[in-house]
Order: sequence, then C-alpha cells, then structure tokens
Amino acid sequence: MHPKALLDTCAELVRRTLTFEHPADAVVSRFFREHRNLGPRERATLAETVYAVLRKKLLFEYLARSGSGPKERRLAILGFHGPRDFLYSALGMQEKSWLEACNGVDPADLLEPHRHNLPEWIAQPLKAQLGAEFWPLAQSLLQTAPLDLRVNVLKEKREQVQAELARAAIESVVTPYSPWGLRVQGKPVLARLPAFERGAFEVQDEGSQLLALLLDARRGEMVVDFCAGAGGKTLALGAAMRNTGRLYAFDVSAHRLEALKPRLARSGLSNVHPVAIAHERDERVKRLAGKIDRVLVDAPCSGLGTLRRNPDLKWRQSPQSVQELTHKQAAILASAARLLKPGGRLVYATCSLLREENEAIAEAFGAAQPEFVPLETGELLEQLKLAQGRALCSGGATDSAYLRLWPHKHQTDGFFAAVWTRQ
Repeated sequence: MHPKALLDTCAELVRRTLTFEHPADAVVSRFFREHRNLGPRERATLAETVYAVLRKKLLFEYLARSGSGPKERRLAILGFHGPRDFLYSALGMQEKSWLEACNGVDPADLLEPHRHNLPEWIAQPLKAQLGAEFWPLAQSLLQTAPLDLRVNVLKEKREQVQAELARAAIESVVTPYSPWGLRVQGKPVLARLPAFERGAFEVQDEGSQLLALLLDARRGEMVVDFCAGAGGKTLALGAAMRNTGRLYAFDVSAHRLEALKPRLARSGLSNVHPVAIAHERDERVKRLAGKIDRVLVDAPCSGLGTLRRNPDLKWRQSPQSVQELTHKQAAILASAARLLKPGGRLVYATCSLLREENEAIAEAFGAAQPEFVPLETGELLEQLKLAQGRALCSGGATDSAYLRLWPHKHQTDGFFAAVWTRQ
C-alpha cells in the first residue's frame, strides 16, 4: 500500500476506535474483516498505531494541538508504527516540521498527565498506594505485554515444547515464577503450529497461571471455576488435577463458554463440565452448596491490570463502572463461598490494580464471614515450591497476606488474589 493511503487508513481506524463504543480489539478485528486486501505488515502497522494512540492518548492530544489537519490524522502520525522514512514520505513539509518539533519535546518539560497517560481517577489512588513506585508502574503500562504460553503438563513437558518451538525458529525462555510457562520473543503466529493444534500449549499470561497454581487443585477433587469465561484457568486447573475428579466451569455468558469448547477438545481433558448459569444465585449453584473442595472466583473487574494489552480500558472504564463492579464482586464472592465444604479452599482474584476491587472486597468478605479463615498467599506459594513466593505478595517478605502481581515488578499483568479456608 502507498504510504499516503496507509496513513489515511490508520487515521480512519484511529477515528473509529476513539469513539469507545466497542472494545478496541473488536473494532480492529471488524476493520480487518471489512478490508480483506490488507497484508500482514499493513495489519500490524494499523493495529500497533491504534494501540500506541490509546496508550499515549493524553500526550498525543496535547502535542496534536500545535498541528493542523484532522485530529485523527495528527494522532495517527504521532503513533505511527512503522519505518520513519516510510511515514515521512506520506507527509507534507508543514507536517514534517511539526513532527520534528514534537519529537524534540523534553519529557521533563511535560505535565504529569502527559507523562503517565492515565485518567486522574486511576492515577490518584495508584499514587497513594504505591508512592515512588507509581512512576515505574505508569511507564510499564505504556509498553506492550510479553507473550506467555502455558504448557499443558497433561500432555507434554515444558522443555520438549520449548525445543519444538525453537525448531520452528520461535525463541522462548522459561517464565521466572510459573512452572508451566514459556515467554516467547516477538509476536509469532502460533495457531498453525502442530504443538498448538495437538493442545501442547495455550496462550496465557504468567500471572493468570499463578492464580490457577494458588488454588492447588488436586487429583479426584470437586472444583469450581466460578467465572470461567473462555476457560484459560479452567484448562490449567484440569491439567493440574491430572484429568481426574470433576471441574465445573461456570459462567453467565454461554457465548464465552462456547469459546472454551475448541480449547477443551485440544487439551485432552475429559473432567471439565461447562455450565452456563443465569446469575450467581442460580439453582445449579445452590445444588452444589457445601460439596466443593476448591473454588476459584476470578471476578469480573475493570481489567486495569491488563492495560498493556487493552489500553482502551482506561478510557472506557469510569469511577461509576468500577463502583458497579464492586457490588457485583461482593455478591459473586458471597455466593461462590457457599459452595465450599469445610476444609476447602476459596480463591478470590481480579486483574485489577485498584484497592477497592481487591483488598477492600477481601477485607469486607472476611469481616462478614468469620468461618472463612484467611491464608497467607506467600506461605502457600512457598509450600508449592514457587521460587520467590513471598516476593509476589502485597508487601513482599513482611506481609504475604495477598498475592499482588505488578507489570513493572513481575512482568505479568496486574493481578490480585486472596485465599481462605472454610472452618
């Protein structure tokens, strides 16, 4: 595609994405379906340009004020993901000198919002919570996330899959914490690899793998993944159970559970039972009350821990939407807890960075449910022989009550987990 035409196409996709009517990945996918003539390189440029604009929206909008022409074109120029000479060949003289001036801006001269690129309602509580560590976090959220795989230990050993990937010219390293994980270099196409087709691995962030690990589901147990979604953690739990016992995958979205079916077929698991429920108090939930050994509640949340992958969430969420989510989280956790039998383990988790969706929910649940005794996640991770288990928790070595994963510290998505056992 000619440089000018590609830049115009970038500007059009930026315009569509910035309406925030739909998730960015859905907008990009739909755009590609409408423009089937785009090659892989052009698609990569378009997608990465849009995501750069979403990540640095406040900065780019500030810089765009000094330019001329349609705003979405200026934003697309600032976020353009491709060779500089290719971009410059699409620009007029005035645009070139404006872009040079933008590139010459010293970050130290910028206002704080133009450096952290977060809405104030997210930045303020994170500053209060993290202090000086806020800035490393903010910088990490402007980067792209690594690509992590979870090896299906039911079928293969991690080193075998790693060797097979290497033969396909895909470099990877073992994940620092998860015993199942591989971190892949770049963004290779994995779906056509024989190892993927036979279910030897799934794409799953290392942090998500650690949540499944923390539940410590055993052979022959009755286990519930309460908000299973498309089933990434369900598959990890099923493999950890060595395909024995019964593993229920509950979700209110039958559509999401449909996405689990092809993954389930590849995985070789036969102990998983997907169940679409109407709400957290569904009859099918009540029938299992007091019968379940382990329950994972990966609650619906703001998703702000995934901003490296989904930067549009910081503009699509609001204080009001988070408040609505906290009511839902508390209700779901209370209902899921009823499933647990005495001596069982309950894990509440989110991929949010905010205390109100995390510690606040866990503390309120603990105060209201005295028969649920909190367990120290640091201690549990050490029992699971996880290297640096305590370092993954909220206060490090001294306070290991909750699992707290941060992009800037652990190179995972932002995750929280609290664990209880029922007396």
